[in-house]
Amino acid sequence: MADRGPNDLCWCGSEKKYKHCHRDFTGSVAPGTQSPMRPVPESILGPDYAKTGNPVRRPESRVKSPEIIEKLRVAGRAAAEILAETASHIAPGVTTDELDAICHQLCIDAGGYPSPLNYHGYPKSLCTSVNEIICHGIPDDRALVEGDIVNLDVTIYLDGVHGDTNGTWGVGAIDAPSRKLIHETREACDAGIRAVRPGRPISDIGQAIQQHAERHGYGVIRAFVGHGIGEQFHTDLHIPHYFDPGANTIMQPGMVFTIEPMISMGDWRHVMWDDEWTAVTRDLSRVAQFEHMVLVTDAGCDVLTRAPAGISA
Repeated sequence: MADRGPNDLCWCGSEKKYKHCHRDFTGSVAPGTQSPMRPVPESILGPDYAKTGNPVRRPESRVKSPEIIEKLRVAGRAAAEILAETASHIAPGVTTDELDAICHQLCIDAGGYPSPLNYHGYPKSLCTSVNEIICHGIPDDRALVEGDIVNLDVTIYLDGVHGDTNGTWGVGAIDAPSRKLIHETREACDAGIRAVRPGRPISDIGQAIQQHAERHGYGVIRAFVGHGIGEQFHTDLHIPHYFDPGANTIMQPGMVFTIEPMISMGDWRHVMWDDEWTAVTRDLSRVAQFEHMVLVTDAGCDVLTRAPAGISA
């Protein structure tokens, strides 16, 4: 996507020229104060990095055994339930640290370990990405504000496998462009899921997502991709959310990976905060994201992180 010129329409949907709207915008989110890392009971089985902060990469089959698939179903369902329950507490005035505390306790109550905690030193149990933050926002004492949008990214380590999902919500009343962004990002994620077919290259997924996003005038973030998942949080499968002809790995029944497009109102390029975790859009345009963990089947795919009936996510 080319840089937005001063006389172009602003990315925010105001119908104003960029130079009269968000050209000098410094962003709506600034880092706040973080609370200490929350403890996990010794009785909870944690991943290899729980104490060291250093995951050990090891070979893991891309095609999962029936036993591992069943464990992933359970972990995926738990992640979906935790995401929905944590999101039910989103409201103006609630801090992202409070949401982290809720998610942390829900993981423990489910008998699991919150996978992000101490992964490469990440200090929290949840990622909370607000407005222009693309991903990996660290919960802190910033209170959510009416009109914000926020993505919650939940992963649980349960019975030796990880379940990973996320979604984006409005905080109170949000403007029409933000509502549309959230809706079309969910649709883009679903388009990627529909593209999952055995015998087809992984690039089909990104192509479907990119076509949907660009049809609505949005940018697709390229720096962060979906990933293989199982006994390890991230395996060697990479799932781009844009068309990459080099993503030519053929999908096979039994593969499990995440599809998690990040869709921007404006520029798809990013910059990093000094914390080396928080990524924001270069032009500070808003971003939404949805993520599901999928199992490739003989006929297509099975989504392992759909919210159970009666639970909104």
